[in-house]
Amino acid sequence: MKKLFLLITAFVMTVSANAQDAVGTLSLKPMAGVTIANFIGKDAEGTDPKIGAIFGGELIYQVSNYCSLSAGLLYSMQGCSADGEGDPKVSLDYLNLPLLANFYVFKGFALKAGFQFGYLTRAKVSGSGDGIKAEVDMKDACNDFDFSIPIGISYDINNSFVIEGRYNVGITKPGKSDYSFMGETFHDDDNNIRNSVFQITLGYKFALK
Repeated sequence: MKKLFLLITAFVMTVSANAQDAVGTLSLKPMAGVTIANFIGKDAEGTDPKIGAIFGGELIYQVSNYCSLSAGLLYSMQGCSADGEGDPKVSLDYLNLPLLANFYVFKGFALKAGFQFGYLTRAKVSGSGDGIKAEVDMKDACNDFDFSIPIGISYDINNSFVIEGRYNVGITKPGKSDYSFMGETFHDDDNNIRNSVFQITLGYKFALK
């Protein structure tokens, strides 16, 4: 029992030493990276991942020695590619607000999870054929708001640079059930397509107070 007590005490002391900043510290983290986006759901067959960019920043507040809370504002290029000639792509760009809890499990390494709210800023379908490129606006066929669950890991380098991988699984549908597209009206109650986005970012964190 004594050995178990000492082991638990050592573990607690180790976890407590893993905080990246002093308790009460507010930090700003500009960040940028790449997205690997696709659609998921039974109606998403035939889609392929699409590479895009992500950039913005997050505010981080150190709540305790082993936990912080963060809120961000990120511009994220999402959507998918599609099978077929002409390199067809669906481009959905969102302004995302992720709210995350970050748990430091050992020095420099954190696990994170939370919620993300997104606002659609751009929706296009593009492709090419016979040497001609075409792009069609499809924003009227899409929902303005998106809700997803982000989970991820991060590693702090010298308490300044932060390398992070995050996966956002969509809960809401990007497409409307009733919409008009190219002069035709469509109704699709069975549509179950949702966003699926991996993002890899590099950020630089500095204390505001």
